[in-house]
Amino acid sequence: MNRTIKAALAGDRRAMARLISRLEDDPRAARDIIPPIYAHSGQARVIGVTGAPGSGKSSLVARVAAEYRLRGRTVGIVAVDPTSPFSGGALLGDRIRTHALSGDPGIFFRSMATRGHLGGLARATADVVTLLDACGYERILVETTGAGQSEVDIASEAHTTLVLQTPGAGDDVQALKAGILEIADILVVNKADLDGADYTVAVLEATLSFRQPPSPADDSWPIPILRTVALDGRGIAELVDAVERHGAYLAQSGQRERLEQKRAAHRLRDMLQQELLARYVGRVGDQRLAEMARRVALRCTDPYSAVCALLQYETKAG
Repeated sequence: MNRTIKAALAGDRRAMARLISRLEDDPRAARDIIPPIYAHSGQARVIGVTGAPGSGKSSLVARVAAEYRLRGRTVGIVAVDPTSPFSGGALLGDRIRTHALSGDPGIFFRSMATRGHLGGLARATADVVTLLDACGYERILVETTGAGQSEVDIASEAHTTLVLQTPGAGDDVQALKAGILEIADILVVNKADLDGADYTVAVLEATLSFRQPPSPADDSWPIPILRTVALDGRGIAELVDAVERHGAYLAQSGQRERLEQKRAAHRLRDMLQQELLARYVGRVGDQRLAEMARRVALRCTDPYSAVCALLQYETKAG
């Protein structure tokens, strides 16, 4: 393992791929992989890309990556896909998205399956981002599954979050809802060559105007609304400029340090939840858990009472 880690840190792409596979396949592998590389991370900018299915996230990610390469930046891409019900792998991800990016040594692409993990990301996403960061990739793009209003976990993992909207797809209604719009650092109206783009922009502008007006001393980030056409690259350079301006704002305002602390706290809570759940379930045992599930299904008890009983049993057993 140490040899593979050293090879990955030295830029060996096959070693990186092997480590990522281990992180995906075995949750316990992170305990061996992350500690020796963690001190090498913390330099990359993590850019989240989210939005409804069909908003063009994949095409936009490819264009943004290509623009960063023109600017001399190395790019890591983590595309989180829904899980195949047959193979358990990511649906179509690698074969479709990597075609336009293949052959560039300055880009590392990985498609990951959610494997039932909620929130728009895979369980191992944060660890894979840490690995790519430690291996020297300067900009890391994380594309979420496109599940809709619920996939807000990306805001806890990214420094800059792009939320995509498209004209004529009901996004004017989605924009008025709490949730996904509120995590945006930059709003992107993609497919802006379609009819209805002006209306979509107007709805987003109106939505942003509902927020508390800033005071004269307020130096908060003004959320821009940008138009792009990812298929032909229109607006991509301007979008990357806005991402870089947001990065500069985070550094100059001191928000980057606070954001890093929030990311670390979120990650620790998530890891604690997983670890404590695994320990509790392991101590209670599958047989007792199945018996309690049977009692709940038969309405012999309710779920809340069942959980309390299981917790009390684990406490006595411990």
